[in-house]
Amino acid sequence: MTLPLWGLVIFIVWTIAIVTLLIGVRIRHLAKGGSIQDFATPNDKNLLWRLYRVQANLVENLPLYLGVVFLLSARNAAGIAIDSLVVIYIGFRILHSVIHIAGLNPNFRVLSLAIQFACLITLTTLAIFAEG
Repeated sequence: MTLPLWGLVIFIVWTIAIVTLLIGVRIRHLAKGGSIQDFATPNDKNLLWRLYRVQANLVENLPLYLGVVFLLSARNAAGIAIDSLVVIYIGFRILHSVIHIAGLNPNFRVLSLAIQFACLITLTTLAIFAEG
């Protein structure tokens, strides 16, 4: 299996882990008498809201990475540059989630997102121009 495909596996497993954590926090919230309406109430100080946003970010970005992996696979694009970009992308995808969950400075999230998009754009370009 190629590194881009392993990246996809990691992305999927990470998303499942976040959804599982979100479900646990929701159940705990309801068990303590919390309201279902709290799930969609924007509040960056609330772990429930931050987890919800992390889950939404992952679901929004998974199709983009999936599309890039498809292009790379269809074009038989491979190499050190591609593998390095995949590692950077997945690393910053996970870091983005951790920063959000921890409630750290949102500027770090923006920087992480910018690095991810730069990786996706470069990977797409490499796939388009791959000789294969």
